[in-house]
Amino acid sequence: MIDPRLITLRTFAACGTVSATAELTGYSPSAVSGQLRELQHSLGMTLLVKDGRGLRLTATGQNLVRLSDRLIAEWEDIRASSLTAGDQTPTHFGIGGFSTASANLLAPLAAHLQRSHPTSTVHVTEASPTRCFELLVAERIDLAVVVSMQGDVQVEDDPRFEKVDLLDDPLDVMVPSDHPVAALESVTLADLAAEDWITAAPGSPYHALFIAAFTAAGVTPRISHESVEWETQAALVGVGVGVSLLPRLVSLAGEDNVTRVRLTGPGRLSRKIVAAVRTGSRNSPLIKESLRHLRATSQHILTTRLGE
Repeated sequence: MIDPRLITLRTFAACGTVSATAELTGYSPSAVSGQLRELQHSLGMTLLVKDGRGLRLTATGQNLVRLSDRLIAEWEDIRASSLTAGDQTPTHFGIGGFSTASANLLAPLAAHLQRSHPTSTVHVTEASPTRCFELLVAERIDLAVVVSMQGDVQVEDDPRFEKVDLLDDPLDVMVPSDHPVAALESVTLADLAAEDWITAAPGSPYHALFIAAFTAAGVTPRISHESVEWETQAALVGVGVGVSLLPRLVSLAGEDNVTRVRLTGPGRLSRKIVAAVRTGSRNSPLIKESLRHLRATSQHILTTRLGE
C-alpha cells in the first residue's frame, strides 16, 4: 500500500496549509506536521521550507508530488484488480458531490449500495467541486459528482483524476403555475423577453450560464431578483414576482404554484455533470456499480422530471 505520509504530502500540495491538510485527512495539525517531518527524514530530502507562518513545497517536494501521480494511479489499478479477482468490495466507500447531486443522485446511490453491500460502510459528503477534488486526493472519498468546468480543477487535464460523463443537465424555465406559458409543452427565451427574471448573483457559475443562455438567444434579460439557493428562486417564482431558469436535476416536488416548462430554441443550454475518480480506480467494483446506478438514475430524472 502507499505510505500514508505520501498521501498527506499530496494533500498538502493540493490545499496549501497544514490546517487544511489536517481537516481533509482527519489528522490533527501536529500529526500532519509530524508526518511531513518523518517523510522528509526517511527520504533524506528537504520537501518543505518555512514560508512566513506557513510552509511551502520545495522544488524537490513539487517534483516528488508530481511524479507520484503515476505511483498512485498504478496502486489504484492494483487495488481495483485485486478486489475484482477476489470478488470483494472495500469496507469503506466515500462519495461526494455538490448539493443538488447529493440530494438527487448520491442519496439514492448510498441507499442502493448499503442494501447490496451491507458489509461496506458508505459515507456521503456534500461539498463544492474544489473540495471534492481535495477529498479525492486525501482518499476521504472515492468518487465525486461535479459540474464540469466548475472549481479550481479541470478534471479533463489533471492526471490525478479520471472523469466519466453522467448527463447533460438541461435548463428548464420555472414559471408560476397560473402563468400563460405554464400549460405549454415548451417555450423560448424570446417568448419570455418581457418577464422579470430571478438568477444567481454576478460572479457565480450559474449567473454566467444564465447570461450565456440569453446571449445565445439575442435577448437582454430584466433581472429583478438575485438568489443563491434554488429553493429561494422557486419561492420567488411561486409568489409571482418573476421567472427563472432551473436545471432539470433540481426537483420542484413540494413547491407551491410553480411549473417547469421545457426550454427550446436559441439559448437552450445545459450543464455537464460528470463523475470523477482517482486515476486507476475506475474498475474498482463499487465504483463500477456506482457509475451504472448514477447513469440509470440520471436518465430516469431526465425523462420524468418534467411531469412533476
